[in-house]
Amino acid sequence: MSSREPAVLVLEDGRVMHGERYGAAGVTFGEAVFSTGMSGYQETLTDPSYDRQVVVMTAPHIGNTGVNEEDLESTKIWVAGYVVRDPSRVSSNWRSTGDLAAALDKQGIVGISGVDTRALTRHLRERGAMKVGIFSGDAAKLSVSELLVQVQASPAMAGANLTDEVSTKKAYIVPAEGHKKFTVAAIDLGIKSMTPEMMAARGIEVHVLPAASSVDEILALNPDGVFFSNGPGDPATADAAVATMTAILQKKLPVFGICFGNQILGRALGLGTYKLRYGHRGINQPVQDLRTGKVEITAHNHGFAVDAPRDGDFDTPFGKAQVSHVCLNDDVVEGLRCLEVPAFSVQYHPEAAAGPHDSAYLFDEFIELMSTSGKVRA
Repeated sequence: MSSREPAVLVLEDGRVMHGERYGAAGVTFGEAVFSTGMSGYQETLTDPSYDRQVVVMTAPHIGNTGVNEEDLESTKIWVAGYVVRDPSRVSSNWRSTGDLAAALDKQGIVGISGVDTRALTRHLRERGAMKVGIFSGDAAKLSVSELLVQVQASPAMAGANLTDEVSTKKAYIVPAEGHKKFTVAAIDLGIKSMTPEMMAARGIEVHVLPAASSVDEILALNPDGVFFSNGPGDPATADAAVATMTAILQKKLPVFGICFGNQILGRALGLGTYKLRYGHRGINQPVQDLRTGKVEITAHNHGFAVDAPRDGDFDTPFGKAQVSHVCLNDDVVEGLRCLEVPAFSVQYHPEAAAGPHDSAYLFDEFIELMSTSGKVRA
C-alpha cells in the first residue's frame, strides 16, 4: 500500500533519505541500482535479474497504468525493494486488474516513495552502486547509526551466486507456434517469460531447463540449439554454468546467450568479467553493431560486463572470436561472436519486455545459425 507512514532509505556510505512507506511495511536490504525506463515497471519488477536489488525508478510517476496478469515476466516480483518519487494515486488503463502499491504490499515488497529519485540517481552515478536498506514501521524509529550498521552488514552483490534462487525447479516446455522447425534447450539462469515466447513465435519448441541440468540431460533432448538466459548475480561465481557452456561449445551445438548468458560465454572463452560502476538498467540504452555500424536502442539489466579485446579477432579455446556489439554510452562490450564454432551472445535483452524491438532480429540470427549448423526438422 501507499501510506503516510514514515520510511527511511539508508545507503552504505551514510546518505539518508526520508519518505513514506510504499508497499509492504518492514525492512529490506539489497544493492541500490537505478532503472532509466519511463514505462515497463511491471516487467522490471518481475524480472528475475533484479533479485536482491533495490530498484530506483528515474521516471517521476510510477503506477499510472496499474498492474495486470499479461505483462508478468515471471511468477513473482523479484526486486528486493522499490524506490519511487510520485506514486500514482489512480490506476488508469483498460488492461489494469489492480493497483501497483497493493501488489507490492501483497508480495511483501518493501518500498519508499516521496524521495528525490533524481538526486539519488546522481549520487549512485557519482559514487557507484552500493548496499542500501529501506526501513518502515517500527524499524524506521531506530537511529540512523543503528540502521547504517545493518546496511553495512548486509550481503554485497559482488561474489553473489544467485542462479539457484531464480532458476526453475522443474523443466517445462513452451510449444512452437504453428509448424515446429527447431528444438531449443533453454538454460534458465533467471529467464523472462517473453524470451521463450519470442522463440516459440518463430517455430521453436523451447524446453526450459533448470540451471543445474547436466549436459547429458540437455543432449537427451536432441536440441538444434542451446540458449543461455539472463539472470542475477556475479558471473565470476557461475562455474557450473560455465562448465555447461564449455561442454556445449565442445559439441559444436549452436549457442545463443543473452545478458548473464553473454558473461557465461565470455568466461567459457577464457575472458574475465568485472563489476560496472553503476551498471546499465532501463529500456533506452544505445548499442552499436560493429559489423554493420547500425545503432539499436536496447533493454538492459546488468551490473557486470565481459572484459574482451575491442579491436580485431582474439584467440579462445574454441578458435577465433570477436566483440560484435558495444554500448555507445561507455564503450562496454555488449556482444560476442565466435568465428569457428556456432555461438554468439549479447549483453542486453532482445525480447524487449519491456522495451524497444530493435534487437528482435537476434532470434532470427539464432534460427539462421541452427539452420546452417544442423538439420531443420521436417
